[in-house]
Amino acid sequence: MAAGLLMAVIGSVAFSGKAIIVKLAYRYGVDAVTLLMYRMLLALPVFLLMAWWGSRGQARLGRGDWLGVTGYYLASFLDFAGLAYISASLERLILYLNPTLVLLLGLVLYKRRPHPVQWMAMGVSYAGVLLVFGHELSFDGWNTAIGTALVLGSAVSYAVYLVHSGEMVKRLGSLASSVACVFCILQFAVLRPLSAALVQPEVLWLSLLNASVCTVVPVLLVMMAIERIGPAVTAQIGMIGPLSTIVMGIWILGEPFNAWLLAGTSLVLGGVYLVSRKRA
Repeated sequence: MAAGLLMAVIGSVAFSGKAIIVKLAYRYGVDAVTLLMYRMLLALPVFLLMAWWGSRGQARLGRGDWLGVTGYYLASFLDFAGLAYISASLERLILYLNPTLVLLLGLVLYKRRPHPVQWMAMGVSYAGVLLVFGHELSFDGWNTAIGTALVLGSAVSYAVYLVHSGEMVKRLGSLASSVACVFCILQFAVLRPLSAALVQPEVLWLSLLNASVCTVVPVLLVMMAIERIGPAVTAQIGMIGPLSTIVMGIWILGEPFNAWLLAGTSLVLGGVYLVSRKRA
């Protein structure tokens, strides 16, 4: 039990470090397309190995699975693009709305009506994001609007991926991630000249850290945690993610900490907790 809890905590904190590393890499003049390419290129060999080991070479993508894979790829790209404009703290809060977006998509696509408590919880969560968004908007208006739109698009894309491909995630797992990695690499090949791959050494080291500690390691740890303590407890422990992003943003990036961020984070975490608990 204790080992599962520790895995869930470390996995959540490690995954939250992705936004911090991306913000650090942007300081060296790299763009989202190139940075995402390096992250996926370095993570791809491990995802392929995981896909082969999990399926022993038997997993195959069906025609209907490609929509889900595309959603995962698009979510990754929009997230990286949005981080060029907004703080890591606001990015993490927006992405943490994912359970509420899954509920809304369930209502739109499958007519699954949320419980009244879930409606209230969603209102609380979105109020928290709007609080932090409004505060950042007053300092960096247009950039905040662009970044928020991009990251919200990422969250919606990932929610579509989960709603459409819930069974695919269980069935294919790392194979879907591997295909999304290939998409990101091909995107770079189409949109950028080969010379764009010549980046500063710091970007390569940060990308390696992002691909390993903030991508592959969290996936493995969360999978092992779910096996030991179950998905419900693992998801609740995942609430430490936004908090760890805020702490790392303040400590590493020098992002401001204020009452607006504290209030907004409390509302988002409280609302998502109620939504997740009611769904469970």
